[in-house]
Amino acid sequence: MVQPNVAHHPFGVEVPMRWGDMDAFGHVNNVAFHRYLEEARILAFAEWFEGWTGGAQDRPVVLLARQEVEYLAQLHYGPRPVFIEMWVSDVGGASWDLGYEMRSGPDPEETLYLRAESTIVAFDVERQSPRSLTDHERTVLGRYTGEPVAMRRRR
Repeated sequence: MVQPNVAHHPFGVEVPMRWGDMDAFGHVNNVAFHRYLEEARILAFAEWFEGWTGGAQDRPVVLLARQEVEYLAQLHYGPRPVFIEMWVSDVGGASWDLGYEMRSGPDPEETLYLRAESTIVAFDVERQSPRSLTDHERTVLGRYTGEPVAMRRRR
């Protein structure tokens, strides 16, 4: 289920947890958090870029160049999905940064599990190199622009 959440950040999405995401300590493993962010990106880009699925046959092709995660609370498995808000925090010539907050639900007062930021690079598969963002991509990304991620270590 994709839900716009204009009051806080421009885009929000629910991502289900899986039983196998738990580790030996009984909480969701940190690797699973990265998968949840990946799922959120795929759902967001499919909506933002009108049905894009991320495969090489569907343009635009993008690559994850960097991802920084700040874990803020333990997440225990449950039937309720996590809620991930995301926004574009910066746009460059061939890349953009995505900010994220993962919570137990869409209400900003719910438990905040992580903040993260990813750098996404537009990529030309034939040339095997980054490519410039198109005017259309810049327009789409501009709809979801927000503030830089408020990482604790950056304050």
